[in-house]
Amino acid sequence: MMPRTSQPGRSVSARLFDVLFAFRPGRSRLTLADLTRETGLPHATARRLTLELVEAGALDRAPDGSFSVGLRLWQLGTLAPLSVPLRTIALPFMDDLHTALRQHVQLAVLEGTEAVLVERLSAGNAVDVVSKIGGRLPLHCSGVGKVLLAHAGPELMEQVIAQGLEAYTDRTVTAPARLRALLAECRETGVAFVRQERTPGVESVATRVIDADGEVVAALSVVVGAGSVDLRTVRPAVIASGLAVSRRLGWRPSAGVR
Repeated sequence: MMPRTSQPGRSVSARLFDVLFAFRPGRSRLTLADLTRETGLPHATARRLTLELVEAGALDRAPDGSFSVGLRLWQLGTLAPLSVPLRTIALPFMDDLHTALRQHVQLAVLEGTEAVLVERLSAGNAVDVVSKIGGRLPLHCSGVGKVLLAHAGPELMEQVIAQGLEAYTDRTVTAPARLRALLAECRETGVAFVRQERTPGVESVATRVIDADGEVVAALSVVVGAGSVDLRTVRPAVIASGLAVSRRLGWRPSAGVR
């Protein structure tokens, strides 16, 4: 396969983004060989761009020659309106949920056709989960994903369905009609339940977070081991926390939800 740099119209900035976006959860430290393989760039090009990013402070270079995200790039990321301000407002309420339930408490936002975790609090004895901060979850079979998908509009729903509803377990909802019905219910109640659809032995209940314009901008969830907690008893606390975060974002019940 030819390197992507051979494609017409690819600018230097596009190649720089290729290098930066090679870093992701679970791949936070990369060698030059890793970057060459991940980006498809020629070795000399990858080396030149990576060293320029190090000089600019966007990447750091370790004594062993590997690279990681630099402090200046991290500082820039903290300015994203749906990350730090949202997390700052949500964290006290997430902490209350975490203290009361001693389970995973997660906050996620929509990006493209996936949910991205922007914060998570976890107890040491909580069930093992595959997700982590900065990680992505499918919209059709995660609690936060279903909440975000339900409120994102019919176009995204149809796009997700058209891409195929992957069966992660034998309990994943893969029938489009069934998924549409569940999402319609979520729009009515503001709550989604997931029972071992994404990961065997893992269940969650999620609710929406609404901004001052009545837009659903995030989803808040509690993740538990299957059978360890009755999700129906957890639901009121999750809803109350979601409403509290929403009010802090400026939402008022009279404004409704778009």
